[in-house]
Amino acid sequence: MLDIPLLVRVHVDALIAAQNDMGVCDAIEQNAPAGKLAIMSAPHVPKVAGIDPLVPPPAHTVAPHPSTPAPPAAAGAVLQDRLAGWVSDLTTLHELTERLVRTRSLGTALDELLRAGAALLGARRGLVVLEPAGGLGPATTVGLGLAHADLGHIETVPRGSTSYGRLLDGIPGSPRPSEIAHPDLLGEPELDPRHREVAARLGYAASYALPLAAEAAGRLGAAVWLYDEPAEPEERRRHVAGLYARYAAEHLARLLELEQARSQVATVAEELLPSRLPRVAGVRLAARHRTGPRGGGDWYDALPLPEGALGLAVGSVSGSGPTAVAAMGRLRASLRAYAVMEGEDPVAVLSDLELLLRLTEPARSATALFAYCEPARRKIVLAGAGHSPPLIVGERRTEYVETSLSAPLGMLSCWEAPSVELVPAPGETVLLYTDGLLQRTGDPMDRAFARLHAAAASVPRADRDDPEAITDHVLRTVLPDGADSADSSDDVVLLAARFD
Repeated sequence: MLDIPLLVRVHVDALIAAQNDMGVCDAIEQNAPAGKLAIMSAPHVPKVAGIDPLVPPPAHTVAPHPSTPAPPAAAGAVLQDRLAGWVSDLTTLHELTERLVRTRSLGTALDELLRAGAALLGARRGLVVLEPAGGLGPATTVGLGLAHADLGHIETVPRGSTSYGRLLDGIPGSPRPSEIAHPDLLGEPELDPRHREVAARLGYAASYALPLAAEAAGRLGAAVWLYDEPAEPEERRRHVAGLYARYAAEHLARLLELEQARSQVATVAEELLPSRLPRVAGVRLAARHRTGPRGGGDWYDALPLPEGALGLAVGSVSGSGPTAVAAMGRLRASLRAYAVMEGEDPVAVLSDLELLLRLTEPARSATALFAYCEPARRKIVLAGAGHSPPLIVGERRTEYVETSLSAPLGMLSCWEAPSVELVPAPGETVLLYTDGLLQRTGDPMDRAFARLHAAAASVPRADRDDPEAITDHVLRTVLPDGADSADSSDDVVLLAARFD
């Protein structure tokens, strides 16, 4: 991993040593105020274009080298400018890496990488092609200033004629390049015709590409920045951008490993939940489950019982991660067994579950709600342990079911609470859910309950006969603007049962 402050110290020490070798330090010390080196008070050059919006972007192309060396009298000023430039560039690099390390998802990290690289290199557009080696993650392409259709046009160019293709695949018999610059794409006589056509259509005339590779994970992908006119970043910009790309690759590797771990936990959690919902006469079911980034212990269940009955359950185990997922699986399997044996008495089912939890996992608690349904009679008997009340949605009412207050399972030495009986009207839907649906809103619980009630009451009349449409509408309304994404910390479970 790169140590940005260490890089600053190394370059400062090297340039001061160069001044000492040239014999200019004495003159600098004589003119330095208050005993400080005048070089440390040299004018601070502006940061790289794009970091400070008040600073105009400098030219893209390399400045011509002077034909003769600088006169000895100007050597101190040259070194002062060089030192100030290095300090400015490395300070900017430090700020950019600080912004990058604050990203917590792969998508935001790729966006930050493209924006920072564009600022460092003076480009306006770019793309990242992510193709991690070793199955670390799926391949993806992200663009900056490029629409989805633009990326599609670029992907039609033969891979071997693109910068990212040569960086990722290399040329047989030759090492992979560390960078690829095309200062004038349209002026290259050997440019692939399709590449020329796409460049002309999208309006870019030059490109600069860097590989993305981590020390442990190996190849991750490549980043390409595009210029509207023929241009090439100067050597100083290339060096800073290369340092940033190395740091960004290590950060991307960590995020990819985290994404892979999250995906594996989510897969295990999904496998522990019902693979499909049962079909029982007189009732239609729908379920939605969202797993949090660390993997939680929320679950739901629907199992057919003797004499045409149906058992519905939702619950949540305390904690997160693989241990919570494993505990959820054990608790759900136990509840299924108790429901088959004595499902007509939900209080007995939860009492047995509480005793099992207290004896086998005394350090863990859980909330649960179990409902014994008789669809032919449209009768439901339910009991809850520290769980949120169900919500009935119908043509004439949208209201919470009044359930007795009870502590979660594992919190008391002996759990028992009275059951509640309700009779839904024909066409009404009963919604069971976990607290994650309320907590992901970010509102206090009273406001979250009000938001859920309003979402259920606003289900369009045409959708009230379809439990799938009802669950989708409630999720979209309660959790707008991507609040139900994988970046949220809580699991969400929503189970709907519509009675004919």
